[in-house]
Amino acid sequence: MKKTFILFGRLMKHILRSPDTILSAMVQPIGMMLMFVYVFGGAVKSSLPDGVNYVNYQLPGILVIAAAYNTSYTAFRMFSDKEKGIFNRFNSMPVNRFSALWAHVLVSVVSSIFTLLMVFAVALIMGFRSGAGIVEWLSVTGILVVMSLALTWLAVIPGLVARTIEGASFFMFPLIFLPMVSSAFAPTETMPKGLRIFAENQPVTPIVETIRALLSDGQAGSEIWLALAWLAGIMAVSWFFALLAYKHRV
Repeated sequence: MKKTFILFGRLMKHILRSPDTILSAMVQPIGMMLMFVYVFGGAVKSSLPDGVNYVNYQLPGILVIAAAYNTSYTAFRMFSDKEKGIFNRFNSMPVNRFSALWAHVLVSVVSSIFTLLMVFAVALIMGFRSGAGIVEWLSVTGILVVMSLALTWLAVIPGLVARTIEGASFFMFPLIFLPMVSSAFAPTETMPKGLRIFAENQPVTPIVETIRALLSDGQAGSEIWLALAWLAGIMAVSWFFALLAYKHRV
């Protein structure tokens, strides 16, 4: 554990010396939030229930996208360390075999949390308001941390198995596409039948619906268990294949 935090500190120093990765991970989802609210918000608002603030409605989807952008840089950093032989160098030292892997995961989660806080701050300026209590906010925080952890383990896989840096980073795009085809930015009832069926049965929709419900009236219902099941499943499968890839590639 001590070695993991030492390696975590090494990675954090690299990020602080070159903060452009965190800045770009913040700018892109914030830019999308501005676009959806001020460009598409007027058209979409007519399909929402009366009194629903579109900033509140689309924020959960932006949070998912922000976490996805952050994890793409995890894949980039993993690939870079692998190609430079840094993992092999650590394995030749008295360091736990998976300490370097966990250090990358922890750095990704910390940077994701920072980005999500910045997204919340901009949303407040844009008019986001919530009636959630402490319990609901803690629940949202827990879901966002678990989501960042699950997506990070997913990002580790292409970071280890990709042949090129472009391949390592490309995995981000499907993750960004999924929120677009969910209830994140428009009600699924407005979609064609086939697309609606997909949107209602993919992992992003229950995650978005849970966060949205917790931040509005605190009544997440059964959606919260479905969201947690999806996140636990993604994390377990990603963790297994990430360790498998690490054993074979490093």
